[in-house]
Amino acid sequence: MNRDAEQTLANAQRVPRWRSLLFVPAHVPRFLERAHDRGADGIILDLEDAVPLDQKGQARHLLAETVPKVGRQGASVLVRVNSGLRALAADLDAAVIGGVDALVLPKTESADWIVEIAKAVSELERERNLGEGQIRFIVQIETPAALQRLETIASAHPRMVAMALGPEDFSAFVGGVPEFDLLLGPNLSVLFAARAAGLLPLGFVGSIGDFTDRDKVRNAAVHARRLGFAGALAVHPTQVPIFNEAFSPSAQELEWAGRVVAAENDAVAHGLSAFSLDGRMVDPPVVRRAREMIALAGEN
Repeated sequence: MNRDAEQTLANAQRVPRWRSLLFVPAHVPRFLERAHDRGADGIILDLEDAVPLDQKGQARHLLAETVPKVGRQGASVLVRVNSGLRALAADLDAAVIGGVDALVLPKTESADWIVEIAKAVSELERERNLGEGQIRFIVQIETPAALQRLETIASAHPRMVAMALGPEDFSAFVGGVPEFDLLLGPNLSVLFAARAAGLLPLGFVGSIGDFTDRDKVRNAAVHARRLGFAGALAVHPTQVPIFNEAFSPSAQELEWAGRVVAAENDAVAHGLSAFSLDGRMVDPPVVRRAREMIALAGEN
């Protein structure tokens, strides 16, 4: 097995189960107090867009207190840092602490940038007697230039665990509106690059800020799962249960998966690798999808 294949396999074995990751402004106590009750698989304490410039220092200062608070029901705790060098340095100093599972890196442009951040995080982990490598990275792809470098970005460092398109920033950068026609291609590119590298692909095709129409959010999430996405970033608590349901196998799907696995066991006993079920051919890729559904249901 070559080095790239080994890294892909290693990443696939350590990717988390994140159906919903809820952004929470890291400087607003009333949001932080209830974050752990929202049912999200992960809470993203946002130091970037959601925090005014004059309150970023306070948001960083609060992290030591808020990280254990928002994670006390078992949700993963993530921190979205800023992309500017000075702000990023201050963010890392505050965010590389026990209890933080991952950093969300916005406006990621290159693999080299990820490597430099990883070096700084490793230094802080060693200085603070944290397990080196415990903090993983989610990168947000938000420019066409980054879209051209997806393969190298996805395989930039072992800390990489997930990728997502930033639909609002990407659309603004190209001078367009965050709608389906513009975002389908970029989302699929991120999906393919993430899967090829063994990372978790996050997102759906549409505006992340459009949360008031729940049927529209649900349809977008269901469609995203059918495309191959594993979860999505939520900007409002109402999106969390929708994402948790949409990115989980349904009872009907699990019933089908169970019958596929049972039929495969019978086929193997008869020396067959492909067989018919409900009038359709079932071969190893279909069986793999059925087993993945059952495994996902067991993780929820």
